[in-house]
Amino acid sequence: MDGRLIYLMGPSGSGKDSLIEAARIPLRSMNCEVVRRVITRSAESVGEDAIGVSREEFERRKDAGDFALSWHANGLGYGIPIQINDWLKGGRHVLINGSRGHFAEALQRYPALLPVVLTVKVEVLRERLVRRGRESLDEIEARLRRNEQFAANDLLGNTQVHRLDNSGELSVTVANLLHLLTLNAEPDRI
Repeated sequence: MDGRLIYLMGPSGSGKDSLIEAARIPLRSMNCEVVRRVITRSAESVGEDAIGVSREEFERRKDAGDFALSWHANGLGYGIPIQINDWLKGGRHVLINGSRGHFAEALQRYPALLPVVLTVKVEVLRERLVRRGRESLDEIEARLRRNEQFAANDLLGNTQVHRLDNSGELSVTVANLLHLLTLNAEPDRI
């Protein structure tokens, strides 16, 4: 039986990287691989456990067919290694840090994917973004407005998404993610 692609999305600052890292070991025990994305930024950048490459190397890898999925957002290129197809065919589930903007293409390629949106209360998200210090206050407020529009909708296109609130303790969010995956491990159980 094929595995299931778990497509995790959420705004910058929602805690996707923290959730993925905290859930990594329990996910392995659930037959689920966690993907390291290839990103066009330096390896010294703070954030997720990604493979940093130059723009030229990213495009070379993309042209060579090294990515199952790839997109550009916020001035960066993101690639999901083609290896996920082998894991899925081998019956392993695969969790990726996806993009809301690339969701429709991912769903077209992987129709049985499980869409999970990580949400966070506006005041918590604002505090996280300010503390992170990557954007100006105006950029943060614009990001918060976009997030509110997205959060108001339970559908992406015509697809129902599963929401996890990450406004509180990370351990609670991890437990909720693992419970959701247990309930939805089979592709026909969305």
